[in-house]
Amino acid sequence: MSIGVGIIGAGIMGADHARILAGQVAGAHLVAISDADEARAKSIAAETGAKRGVNDPMGLINDPAIGAVLIASPDATHPDFAMACIKAGRHVLCEKPLAPTAAEGLKVIEAELSTGRRLVQLGYMRRFDPGYAEMRQSLQSGRFGEALAMHCVHRNATAPSYFTSAMAIVSSCGHEVDVSRWVLSAELTSVHVFKARRSKLSHFDDPMLVVFETDKGQLVDVELFLNAQYGYDVKGELVCETGTVSLMPPADTVVRSTLATSTGLAPDWRPRFADAYRIQNQAWINSIRSGSPTGSSAWDGYVATTVTDAGVKSLETGQTVQISYEKKPALYA
Repeated sequence: MSIGVGIIGAGIMGADHARILAGQVAGAHLVAISDADEARAKSIAAETGAKRGVNDPMGLINDPAIGAVLIASPDATHPDFAMACIKAGRHVLCEKPLAPTAAEGLKVIEAELSTGRRLVQLGYMRRFDPGYAEMRQSLQSGRFGEALAMHCVHRNATAPSYFTSAMAIVSSCGHEVDVSRWVLSAELTSVHVFKARRSKLSHFDDPMLVVFETDKGQLVDVELFLNAQYGYDVKGELVCETGTVSLMPPADTVVRSTLATSTGLAPDWRPRFADAYRIQNQAWINSIRSGSPTGSSAWDGYVATTVTDAGVKSLETGQTVQISYEKKPALYA
């Protein structure tokens, strides 16, 4: 049986998700797309074959023809929409963050716990990226011994004019927070943010180095450079006792010209993680059909926000900040 899907938010991410679900995912069909700009919702609906475009997200959530909702609206709206979906018994794929604050994230968790089942998946798509997945599998195989450290690089060509240093921690570093926890099967216990000499082309503290400790005694470092100019570039290296595992960014071609060899770089995150988004969305639909949750949970979303909140505190104080969490409910074990 095909699952009826509604999408809240028809901006860049919502529109991309609509295209993926319409053309690259089996077992689902688009019923409705909602956006504050109804004309845009109708346009994306027409493009992707959704039955209608509307500006009523609550009506979409409560539509009996819709069994699953993808939330891609502005960050501040995520917890209210997620809780409304839980109340209506809808499965959810919510773009990160789960909520702007950890306290709001806990409210979503409380709502989900009241149902006794996992309904919410967070859009941390790197868990579905083939490179990160192989990195995790390599560690779990035991052939390189224990993990000692994980190096991460997160570079954008340019950051929006409204970006701040704190937003770099919250909006950009959140992906490294989730994927490092997943690869290492560890929790982050402390964070220290170091400010490098500011690039003349940046209007906030950029680049920065974020260093975490884990509950297994490992170190995770994240270089954030959001005005690197040359393109979107995500790298990672897992350092183990007897070997290392490094990401190989996907490239369709290699060019040799003028005494040089080169590969292209993506302008932003979407082409770099196109496979991850496709695999994630198919896994989400498959999980609804099978009844076996996959991907990042609401609890993982709460943890990511807790960690980035601590990162912002370290940014402001210049000190190492210890990270503490609420007790993890059995539902998320």
